[in-house]
Amino acid sequence: MNELGLTRMTKVEIVVRGDDVEAVRDLLHAAGVSGWTSLSGVSGFGHHGNHEGRLLFNERAGLVLLITVLPPDRAAPVVTGLRTLLDQRPGVMFVGETWVSRPDYFRAD
Repeated sequence: MNELGLTRMTKVEIVVRGDDVEAVRDLLHAAGVSGWTSLSGVSGFGHHGNHEGRLLFNERAGLVLLITVLPPDRAAPVVTGLRTLLDQRPGVMFVGETWVSRPDYFRAD
């Protein structure tokens, strides 16, 4: 805990195609992650060109950002699994340190 009463955690953000969200969620669930936030209609520009945030036909046609926070000692299997998944599919992953006020929310039972 730091001087503000916050606890250090690891934040993992994953941007994938809507078609790949289920695989990412399955991996997070299997790893015992306590929860995640999913944002549809992500837009941006990268290796595969421009991506609009609009959903043309359904949620599977666009990009999705999934965000999860977990204790640092539980991050390695999640990151390893996501790297393996992203070796086979388009997408990006960002991993960083974050601080939370309710650490019990991010610990799986």
